[in-house]
Amino acid sequence: MNRHLHIVCLDVPYPPDYGGVYDLFYKIKCLKEEGIFIHLHCFEYGRGEQTILNQYCESVHYYKRKKGIAAFSLELPYIVSSRNDKALKQNLEKDNYPVLLEGIHCTYLLYRNGLQNRKVILRAHNIEFEYYRQLAQKERSFFKQAYYVNETRLLREYEPKVAKKADLTLTVSANDAKIYKTLFGVTNAQYLPVFIPWNEVTAAAGTGAYCLYHGNLSVNENQAAALWLIEKVFSSLNIPLIIAGKNPSSSIIAAADKYDHITIIANPPASQMEELIKNAQANVLPSFSNTGIKLKLLHALFCGRHCIVNNMMVAGTGLEDICLVAENENELIGNIKTFFTQPFTNEDISKRTYLLQQLYNNRQNVKHLMNMVNGRVQ
Repeated sequence: MNRHLHIVCLDVPYPPDYGGVYDLFYKIKCLKEEGIFIHLHCFEYGRGEQTILNQYCESVHYYKRKKGIAAFSLELPYIVSSRNDKALKQNLEKDNYPVLLEGIHCTYLLYRNGLQNRKVILRAHNIEFEYYRQLAQKERSFFKQAYYVNETRLLREYEPKVAKKADLTLTVSANDAKIYKTLFGVTNAQYLPVFIPWNEVTAAAGTGAYCLYHGNLSVNENQAAALWLIEKVFSSLNIPLIIAGKNPSSSIIAAADKYDHITIIANPPASQMEELIKNAQANVLPSFSNTGIKLKLLHALFCGRHCIVNNMMVAGTGLEDICLVAENENELIGNIKTFFTQPFTNEDISKRTYLLQQLYNNRQNVKHLMNMVNGRVQ
């Protein structure tokens, strides 16, 4: 069994302080615990070098992500062309260990046939063209929208081409694996659940006094979800709502200021966010994107009480049975009214524990990953 593995990350995977980095860091941590020698390669653009990663890896290399016109390409998506570095190719050519590419973002060398005659696994974090299409729909800035539209066009052509060059494509949801197979024609796509920090369900039985929406509020998609909750859902309810997260926009703050029962908590420390999730009566988490997996949903399921979501949040995740799923805003309002006074029970906790430990078992999933790296699973 090959116990060496190159991992190429789209960002520096520490600290694990936003959704996209959770899978990266906790996968590295689990691989180290499994006795795997990790050769880590990170594209850096603001998070800095993190010495703690040396505890988990045999070697750590950093490459500056290109910016602006220097990264522009008529052929390639910007998220790919901005992560092109000759030093990465040189470092990978020093041996013939398998390579795990974390995200479509890191596939420049694969696309240019620079990783021939070695095992290459692509970890697809999302259906990227669809994600950018949905960003374009919500964007109000003309220039940002134009960028998202162009990136959508390029990614729609690029994603299937580059995925077919990999030996295996691992998606973060069963729904994404289905899209890779049916829409992209990538027959080697398989679902591997994300790696997470939660080992057990710690949700508390009982009731809370508020509903919670949490997330990075500077992200376009989360801004749209928060505004929708304020304007379309809680504006007609007399139930307290807390919206907590990183860098809430002025539009979210202004919308919430109209209602006495809606509170914004900006940039809460991790300990406060844990308390908010734990003590809420319900985590209300709508999404307007049905690709990928939302880490805030898993956070709420492991640590919080009732989870009230819409269809797009749980599509293809296998988590539908442990969430309260609404088809539309009227059903969402109905679920909030019903479950705001209904205690979260030990039976609810047991049901969650059973399902989550089957799907999101880090130790089981890291063994499965290494079996695939070493060609033991077809």
